[in-house]
Amino acid sequence: MLFSSLVFLFYFLPTALLVYYLAPKAARNVVLLIVSLLFYMWGGTGFTLLLIASILGNFLIAKLIERSEIHAKKWLILGIVVNVALLFSYKYLQFFIQVFTPGPAPVLTPEQQELAKVILPVGISFYTFHQLSMLRDIYRDRTLPKVSLVNMSLYVALFPQLVAGPIVRYKDIIYQIHSRKETIDMLYRGVQRFLIGLFKKVIIANTCAVLADNIMEQDISSISAGAAWLGITAYTLQIYFDFSGYSDMAIGLGRLFGFNIPENFNLPYIAHSIKEFWRRWHISLSTWFRDYVYIPLGGNKKGPVRMYVNLMIVFLLTGFWHGASWSFLFWGFFHGVFLLIERLGFDKVLDKLPKLIGWIYTMLIVMIGWVFFRIEAFSDAALYVQRMFSFSGESQRGALYFLDYELITVLILALVLSTYSFRFFREQPLMVRFTQSGVFELVKNTVYLGLFVYCVMALTSSSYNPFIYFNF
Repeated sequence: MLFSSLVFLFYFLPTALLVYYLAPKAARNVVLLIVSLLFYMWGGTGFTLLLIASILGNFLIAKLIERSEIHAKKWLILGIVVNVALLFSYKYLQFFIQVFTPGPAPVLTPEQQELAKVILPVGISFYTFHQLSMLRDIYRDRTLPKVSLVNMSLYVALFPQLVAGPIVRYKDIIYQIHSRKETIDMLYRGVQRFLIGLFKKVIIANTCAVLADNIMEQDISSISAGAAWLGITAYTLQIYFDFSGYSDMAIGLGRLFGFNIPENFNLPYIAHSIKEFWRRWHISLSTWFRDYVYIPLGGNKKGPVRMYVNLMIVFLLTGFWHGASWSFLFWGFFHGVFLLIERLGFDKVLDKLPKLIGWIYTMLIVMIGWVFFRIEAFSDAALYVQRMFSFSGESQRGALYFLDYELITVLILALVLSTYSFRFFREQPLMVRFTQSGVFELVKNTVYLGLFVYCVMALTSSSYNPFIYFNF
């Protein structure tokens, strides 16, 4: 079930909120757990049984870690192996079979290709990382509350962040699961944040997706450099507004039920280096890899060479976490290489250059990286990058062929909202005075209501509504 679906907006969410707030406070975690499992069950009963089995297995291991200080490390290692093995079997096994099977890969029919895509349980990468976080935190911090089946299950299955994050560390949210205070202010701010995310997804991301698909699914050898740049610009905006929109909705939904889910994005497209980009993009994933992979590997405390190796391991894993393909691996490697270059001294060069130069450099790397992220076949992605820098004039369709007034309007809006422009406008003295006036709340609430109505109208007239990160 999608947060941006009419079923969720008009049936599931109102019912969930009604049942939750009618329940006694002591029973609300149980109610929310049942609601979360029903939400997940919408994607298939088999996947739900797998999720429940995974939760029960991790609960058993967590209790063993909690009760046995002498053997706790052994149980932790067992938990890591079991979780990684489960993720590997569903997400990566086929990839390695193809890699190590001699001869050409078998040609799949379109039906077989679709079947291969839906075998991956929704959200398995996210809830696996949640459970690894839980086991590690319980092992490292003996002051955490005792593990209970309901509270641990709710941590893993909490529906706002179950299928596509943010990846919330166990130690950061378990106290909220034990005790939280739902307030009118949190409900109000939750609705606002959810509507912002809904607008990002339905109006901006979905529109950019149509443009990106129209260009990037053409015969790549026939598109012009201008069209290639337009296509990857549209995808660059699509993936940001799609995923940050989902994160906004997840954060807003969390507030509706009394949770403060951490931020996942901070205007990544204003970054002036790749290092800064990763401090702003998918913050919860970057933090997870830092805390549970990079630091345990030694971080930067074992010399520069070891630090560079650790960084490359983290970024290769980051790419591979997104999907079992050479393109995702290259995407992670590509970012890792430029991060290493910056660590080797290029960051000091960037600091001395005008900010605009640093921004152009960063966006160039990010956009080239997105080509390999978007196009599944590595050879096609490489050809697309070649077309971006090919100005021979032999192509048949230029950028203007794919544009209309609606697309131009949405692209301009997306560029404004993803950069300093909106923040600059918001910080102007006249705007600051307006936000402090009595009429501002009325205007703001009217705008939010208008956004909701506009999004619903768009949803009723369009079937294009998938979230990109549901595939991971």
